[in-house]
Amino acid sequence: MSDRDAAPGADPGADRDAGPGADPRGPAGLPDPARRIAAGYAFSGPALDLGALLWDGGCHADAPIRVPLPMLNRHGLVAGATGTGKTKTLQLIAEQLSAQGVPVFLADIKGDLSGIARPGQENDRVRQRSGEVGQSWTPAGFPAEFYALGGLGHGIPVRATVTSFGPVLLSKVLGLNQTQEQSLGLIFHYADTKGLELIDLKDLRAVVAFLTSDEGRPELKGIGGLSTATAGVILRSLTAFEAQGMADFFGEPEFDTAGFLRTADDGRGIVSVLELPAVQDRPQLFSTFLMWLLADLFHDLPEIGDADKPKLVFFFDEAHLLFNGASKAFLDSITQTVRLIRSKGVGVFFVTQTPKDVPADVLGQLGNRVQHALRAFTPDDQKALRATVRTFPRSAYDLEELLTGLGTGEAVVTVLSENGAPTPVAATRLRAPESLMGPLDPAALDDAVRNSPLHGRYAQAVDRESAYERLTAAPVAAPAGAPRERPAKEEPTLVEQVVGSGMFKSLARSVGTQLGREITRSLFGTARRRR
Repeated sequence: MSDRDAAPGADPGADRDAGPGADPRGPAGLPDPARRIAAGYAFSGPALDLGALLWDGGCHADAPIRVPLPMLNRHGLVAGATGTGKTKTLQLIAEQLSAQGVPVFLADIKGDLSGIARPGQENDRVRQRSGEVGQSWTPAGFPAEFYALGGLGHGIPVRATVTSFGPVLLSKVLGLNQTQEQSLGLIFHYADTKGLELIDLKDLRAVVAFLTSDEGRPELKGIGGLSTATAGVILRSLTAFEAQGMADFFGEPEFDTAGFLRTADDGRGIVSVLELPAVQDRPQLFSTFLMWLLADLFHDLPEIGDADKPKLVFFFDEAHLLFNGASKAFLDSITQTVRLIRSKGVGVFFVTQTPKDVPADVLGQLGNRVQHALRAFTPDDQKALRATVRTFPRSAYDLEELLTGLGTGEAVVTVLSENGAPTPVAATRLRAPESLMGPLDPAALDDAVRNSPLHGRYAQAVDRESAYERLTAAPVAAPAGAPRERPAKEEPTLVEQVVGSGMFKSLARSVGTQLGREITRSLFGTARRRR
């Protein structure tokens, strides 16, 4: 251990955080630096129990490490190398949030988290861990709903309309560059001002076909225009996207993210588990869809300011996938969304391997940190380790040594205290989850989905009239005796369907006319017109 226990960040506010009647120096039997750390977690109000303090090779059950419930809308980070226990940490936090009436959203990348709905199984490892940290372990299952993107996999289908997904997120999914993203934004702008709803990908294709035709091209001329080459790239990207089986993620009924805010009849928060094993090989898709869910919540929720507990805590797994290759506009939108959604009662935890996976502007907003072990096998690993240490307050530990020596289920923790100040850095042995630590049997998972009150609402896809149907409606009749340009049996192309339709003629004649209410968009480019 080092002798930096009095350094800034190690014990400011510790005396104020101690509960009524508590020794402000922490439990007896510990050296002064460890007692000051323990005192920094002696909160008087409702809190989640993370585990017990590790100091000088020993676990001290009389020095619990906790996080105040009201501070969980101040966002957080759960990080660590593969196999260090991040998933179990998510499960542990989600259980306690649910028990205190807070709904939780979990992205389940590997399928390990569905067991939260069933009581856990006691064994020697659970007994040993609970004894070490002073936990009174009782098996318990928690109310859960299971979802799947586009219905691919086990779960209630989660779909989005192209209109509400917006051009920024769709550009990320399609891998468009900045110029192509701006052109896609113009296409959405045109559809929005004309009230043309883009429900699925064929709607977007129809609008692109219209805007690249001779008659439709003038529509965007005043605001930059759409080049044939860029339109071709967008259409080819859409084709490749559909060829990978991803078209089903766009459509109706669109998922209402207010469903994540529910509590069960007994008052516990419902844990919404988005099952992603079936799409884990499509990281660009699921990471961007997670951002849409978060942006949609931001778009719809009212401001509530500081509250006694969050309305929802949202765990964003594999967060590095969201930031990889992101444009500056995309990163700015993420930063703004994270900054502002706190006042709407939503806490966001990013889950990834190292803090350097998260941009500095976002990382600076993550007040609650649970850092599992890191590896330092290569020069790059060692550089990442040093960068991680620099993101923590100075502490009484040698963090470089500690972070490479932590065992599975151990972590370095710092959170925001009840007065909003950072707590001292604490090495922690984490508690054991009380629900099943593993996946549900597929048959049990399917039963849970079929018995959900949401299943009937979202299970069956609906294809109502939207931009494609309107733009390819019955063409205007040709004058009698006019020559036919192609045999009747030959299917017209999409461009010819659009250009020949009555709706196209109407659009071409009335550049400024709206067909419906103009669609408005949030700072992330998402939109909401109907529920």
